Amino acid sequence: MMRRWLYAAVAMIVVVGLAAGGIPMIFNWYLGETLNLDDAVRASSPGSFIKLSDGYTHYELSGPGDGQVVVLINGFMVPYYNWDKTVPALTEAGLRVLRYDLYGRGLSDRPNRVYDTNLFDRQLSELLDGLELRTPVDLAGVSMGGPLAAAFADRHPDRVRRLVFLDPAGFLVEQNRLLKLVQTPFLGELLMNLFSEQFTAGQLPGDFYHPERFSEYVERFRPAMRYHGSRAALLSTLRTELVGDFTPVYRRVAGLGKPILVIWGEEDTVDPGSATQRARQILTAADFHIIPEAGHEVHYERPELVNPLLVEFLTRQ
Repeated sequence: MMRRWLYAAVAMIVVVGLAAGGIPMIFNWYLGETLNLDDAVRASSPGSFIKLSDGYTHYELSGPGDGQVVVLINGFMVPYYNWDKTVPALTEAGLRVLRYDLYGRGLSDRPNRVYDTNLFDRQLSELLDGLELRTPVDLAGVSMGGPLAAAFADRHPDRVRRLVFLDPAGFLVEQNRLLKLVQTPFLGELLMNLFSEQFTAGQLPGDFYHPERFSEYVERFRPAMRYHGSRAALLSTLRTELVGDFTPVYRRVAGLGKPILVIWGEEDTVDPGSATQRARQILTAADFHIIPEAGHEVHYERPELVNPLLVEFLTRQ
């Protein structure tokens, strides 16, 4: 019965795609993506927007105007609400905090681009320029935000003062069969269409040691996936170096001599303990902290333990 349903669903997608515009449409049409990110959406949404060369970026800049700037970089899927439990602690400590949605996520645009290091590096560089943030900033990246922060520091060392990695990706890469299937052209599009819930929101509870406490985290994620281009952006990211071995970049960043803080959830199953050991071997001079009873979103699950570490590190003289 399941196989018959699967065949029927595939046939429906192909027929609709062909009727709507041929083979290219099959690659870009996704069930559930019914909304456009336009001026009306931006006008009615919280936060601020700035138009960069690849499209609009949704951001929030808070805290005292003369404070040290800390840029918070999200991971693979979740918008900037990921930092809701972090921002107040940092601004109360006198820091100026910038958080933003990566392209393809949240309320930032979904440009027709390859979602690789170059795109996200350009987004952050142009965002800092557009907001006239000229002095060196501190970068804090969670999960895939770790490689993005490391790549930015590697490319623009003069623009970065300190680095924070929270459960960072890129230290231990396991090429599982499912990832290879999703990375396959056309097949990946079909799988994302048929099983988008499992590939997106369905993955989020696994980011927590106590997922039953964070149901709102998953529910807040779903609305953004209704905008056209959301799944294509995630698929494109999965087909780039951002899900590969990032240790060469981390090694170069370690050689820059900048202060580095690493925080890891002890129960992280996305980037587990073996990745932590690899990170210790590469980031030898970094401050390491393992947080008990915390999963992949360590800063969101245990802010009472993580926030003091962030404040102490980022305000250290």
